[in-house]
Amino acid sequence: METMQVDRISARDGFPLEVQVSGPADAPALLLLQGQSNSHEWWDDLRGDFEADFRTITFDYRGTGGSRGELGELSTASFADDAVDVLDHLGVDRAAVYGTSMGGRITQMLALNHPERVSAIVLGCTSPGGPHAVKRPREVGQALARLRGDEHTQYLFDLFYTPEWTVSAEYSKMLGDDTMTTAESSAHLRISANHNAWDRLPEIFAPTLIMHGDADRMNPVGNAQILHDRIPDSQLRILPEGRHGFFEEFAEVVTPAVIRFLTESLRQS
Repeated sequence: METMQVDRISARDGFPLEVQVSGPADAPALLLLQGQSNSHEWWDDLRGDFEADFRTITFDYRGTGGSRGELGELSTASFADDAVDVLDHLGVDRAAVYGTSMGGRITQMLALNHPERVSAIVLGCTSPGGPHAVKRPREVGQALARLRGDEHTQYLFDLFYTPEWTVSAEYSKMLGDDTMTTAESSAHLRISANHNAWDRLPEIFAPTLIMHGDADRMNPVGNAQILHDRIPDSQLRILPEGRHGFFEEFAEVVTPAVIRFLTESLRQS
């Protein structure tokens, strides 16, 4: 991976955000948005594959990593505003955006509330939110709420990866930022739970690729079809046997598909 530049900026309300940038300064910008209760480290094992083609940008959400402070009212829309503040600080007019899980929800709000800042979007293992979304199986939610410690970690790990994945849970970068307080984790849970973009999805006109694993029990694959039906001219790709972390486990298929889509979209814009 290329040298990563780390910067601290102030969001529009003064909240400190930590930003990470890598890849060529003159390449098209790509903003990577991670899942709930995770810092930019979610992308550690993936961002290197984007750096040849893109100026690759991440930031730590409020309540994670190097972005800590008093948490006020938060939403996927407010996190999208934070993303715009990051782009402003870096002098980026428009960026391609690749959001996974809660990052995909934030990507939807970025494309809806700030369409002029988005050149193309990729939505991975995410959901439109609200009453029209396909809910995860009840037993999954109950287990995530009930289990503690190593049992919780292992259960989460099994939601992300198939038994064929050879990296152990202790090395995964996607199972949550363990420096978060209970209050910070609860705030992130509410952000995801309160997201509802269903009504507005037909307003998204950025080129859109939707990707999902068909064995995702954390966020059922039915949500990908809903997003595809609601977002005009969107493309849909379902990964057989993919769980919630399909984009890492099957990165050799997924990442080139994302790069191809974004490169082609930028060429046509």
